[in-house]
Amino acid sequence: MTIKRQPAIFLPHGGGPCFFMDWTWGPADTWNATKRFLEELAATLPAPPKALLVISGHWEEPAFTASAAAQPALIFDYSGFPEETYKLTWPAPGSPDLAKRVSSLLGEAGLPSGLSASRGFDHGVFVPLKVVFPEARIPVVSLSLAASLDPALHLGAGRSLAPLREEGVLIVASGMSFHNLRAYLRPETVERARAFDAWLTHAVESPATERDALLTEWRKAPFAAYAHPREEHLIPLMVAAGAGGGAPGRCIFTDEPMGATISAYRFD
Repeated sequence: MTIKRQPAIFLPHGGGPCFFMDWTWGPADTWNATKRFLEELAATLPAPPKALLVISGHWEEPAFTASAAAQPALIFDYSGFPEETYKLTWPAPGSPDLAKRVSSLLGEAGLPSGLSASRGFDHGVFVPLKVVFPEARIPVVSLSLAASLDPALHLGAGRSLAPLREEGVLIVASGMSFHNLRAYLRPETVERARAFDAWLTHAVESPATERDALLTEWRKAPFAAYAHPREEHLIPLMVAAGAGGGAPGRCIFTDEPMGATISAYRFD
């Protein structure tokens, strides 16, 4: 069987378990467009992935850490949602071998790395991927952010992990391109989020050397601190961009849930 190169994708994982409940914080259809995007994503891939490597904005460690559990549990790291959202299942297998390969690639690049034998799938992993791959058959390894949240470091991590794409591994960066919980549904947010999103899309779609320079200096973007008072939901994008190689990225989805523009990006 010929293995086809997979892309690296940055996707929005939504608000908590939003795709599996009746949404009441704003209109009931708030997350419908995002859910539809996720439902249609697998069909756009060149082939079914051999495995998934997911960089979640909900896991930080001193060093990049890959989940090496064979049967990871779900981590319900959200609060205040309906009872049924704490009973969700998504029994995708782990891949200890892929976790070791991830740690090895990072180490070869001189980056701090480690393994976790017990880490499960946080909601940045299982919530969007339960929509994309509901059958839960493809092996999944999750990768933490490095606690420094340094954009250049995470771009470098992505570059070191790029060979996995040739091996049929889909690299998924799971975060939110806008993440300010206090700003949702506020009138001033609409234009501020649009301005930041326009800058981010320009950066992603720039030639690779310019893209990396812009993303490294993302704090200089319009309303950057407003869009990300803390940047853990944006930094996964740096890993996807680093893994994207020399080709420009492209925006593959945009919506405005709760009055704030969010986008998804793909690097082929």
